[in-house]
Amino acid sequence: MVERGSSGEIAEEFNGLLRDPEVRAIIAHDGGQTALGYLDLIDFEAITADPKPILGYSDISLLHLVLYARTGLVGFHTDVATPGLGGHWQTAPAAAQAVLEKLYSTLLTSDEAIGALPVTPSWECWRAGRAEGRLIGGVINRIVFAQATPFALPLERFDGAVLFWEEMGGQASYLWNYLQVLRHCGILDRISGMVVGVPHAIEGIEGPDSSPTLPEIVLDVLGDRDIPVLGNVEFGHAGPNLPMPVGIRVALDAQQRTLSLLEPAVRPHAMTGPVG
Repeated sequence: MVERGSSGEIAEEFNGLLRDPEVRAIIAHDGGQTALGYLDLIDFEAITADPKPILGYSDISLLHLVLYARTGLVGFHTDVATPGLGGHWQTAPAAAQAVLEKLYSTLLTSDEAIGALPVTPSWECWRAGRAEGRLIGGVINRIVFAQATPFALPLERFDGAVLFWEEMGGQASYLWNYLQVLRHCGILDRISGMVVGVPHAIEGIEGPDSSPTLPEIVLDVLGDRDIPVLGNVEFGHAGPNLPMPVGIRVALDAQQRTLSLLEPAVRPHAMTGPVG
């Protein structure tokens, strides 16, 4: 799906894919900046009648959150088509590509839970502890935007959830402010764990002598909340992305640096047919 034209034109194209029984999954070409313009034009009934996987990150985070809120559809915070599958994947080592291909294929076609995602040395325990709950999240500024619309997830949907987030661009102070919004609206009081992706092009946190660091920013806002935090996990704009399916149950052990997907994410037949 290519985001172009007016909000009405984008919605018409998107709804056409949702209604087409031959389309078994939708992969975003790129992220963009347009989802806020057509949230109220989406055919939610078509999604309920024929759920199909929607893949992408960045602005697509809004779609994942809103569609999960309105229909329960599991959205896939994964690489988009062009800069992701056609870019980051092509420059990744062959072994990493093979692991990702198996993960994506299993997640999109199997009725079995993946279990533990592959751990790399970049994963960091920022606060020890264990948690189990629904995986909810995306780009942090889009989480904030979604919660400011009529399509917001009800706060009780965050009860016991494992919140995951990533961000690209801007300044470290923006991250602090977004986290403060999540604190003020009560989300941080409800979640059971947090997983933070690899930040990309954030001014003020990228140098070795940066102060405060991203872990310090996160822990400052969390305060004394007893929430385990796993950081620097491979999802985000830097790519390639581990798949993060919005809405399925996961188990987090920050000290052991593990994140396990406990449920399948799609119906077994969900990818039998063309992809739009």
